[in-house]
Amino acid sequence: MSMQSTAPEGDEPSVDALVTALQRAATAHEQARKRVEEAGAARLDRLREHYEEMSALLDRYEERATSDGETDVDMEAFIEFQEEIARFVETLPEDIDHREAFETVDETMHQKWLKSADFETARAALEPIGELVERVEERERTLERYREARHDVAVRERELADRVDELADLVALGDADLDAPVENLREPIEAYNQAIVEAFDRRKHEDSARELLAFAETTAAYPLVEYRPPPEDLVAYVRDSEAGAEPIPTLLEYADYSVSKLEHYVPDARRLKRNVATHQTYLGRLDAGPLEISWPPPAAETLRWRCRELIAVVGRIAPEDVVAKLRAVRELPRTTDYERLRESVRAREQLSDEERDRLARGAVDAELTALREAREKLVAALEEHPER
Repeated sequence: MSMQSTAPEGDEPSVDALVTALQRAATAHEQARKRVEEAGAARLDRLREHYEEMSALLDRYEERATSDGETDVDMEAFIEFQEEIARFVETLPEDIDHREAFETVDETMHQKWLKSADFETARAALEPIGELVERVEERERTLERYREARHDVAVRERELADRVDELADLVALGDADLDAPVENLREPIEAYNQAIVEAFDRRKHEDSARELLAFAETTAAYPLVEYRPPPEDLVAYVRDSEAGAEPIPTLLEYADYSVSKLEHYVPDARRLKRNVATHQTYLGRLDAGPLEISWPPPAAETLRWRCRELIAVVGRIAPEDVVAKLRAVRELPRTTDYERLRESVRAREQLSDEERDRLARGAVDAELTALREAREKLVAALEEHPER
């Protein structure tokens, strides 16, 4: 498995651009916030509520409540509009700023006939309030741009962090001893894996489907033994049907029979078809895979915890000699120079020729240094500009 770099070239300018964008967004938001504070945030929020309500009334009724001399006005809308304006002004707080502007709108709208020019006059009277309200809206817009810019920086920082980890691992592999006796790990792990595969296959062909699915269910208590839980309807079927006493290969064979042929083998052919045929993939793939030790093997601590869970599980399905082989694998970090051998295995398995060449030329170290510096800039920018 190759660990060849897929990072795009020219990361440094893009990082600078992201940091600059965040700095500019922070400055813009801070300036917008100060403009709001200068005018009084509570005052502007109060004004905004009434301004938006009045503006909405003007927008909603203008077309229906005006007359251009050629079309008849919608009198119902006209009267309704004037009542809405009057009600608005009557409920307006006495101490509201720019009350006179709202009253001017009221006076302008209470005429026998309304034209578009009257609405223009009304909106002109509200302009000073609109300019103040715009400060609040600008604060919100700049805050959204700030959050977007910070999100972009955070995403890039996580990408670089992942890439730094990959390259650091690659450098570690480059230092591995390729002449180390890796057979000291391979032989006991292969011996166990082969033994558990054979033991599981034997149980799959000899045990009832009921027993094997019950085994798979018990592994749910062991998170490091990653069996997919068997489908509930399949478990229910094998638990209370005669066919559940058959081994899984037999059930899979039955599932391919026609209903008429199957009726000679099981009491309820259609029920088997319904509960087994739909889960043939699960049954066919049920094997020893989750019980095997991966190659290259995991880190020593991971191996210890995984073997601890596997011993509890394997003992339910395999004879003692297989469990003994698993215990020997568990002891490898204690009985061998495990990490040195493991790194040698990983280097042999994962390093491509190109990666070996890049390591030899120092290209990986150079890229790692550059990415670490770039990531530090992003981390510093995130710390300087916290979430808002």
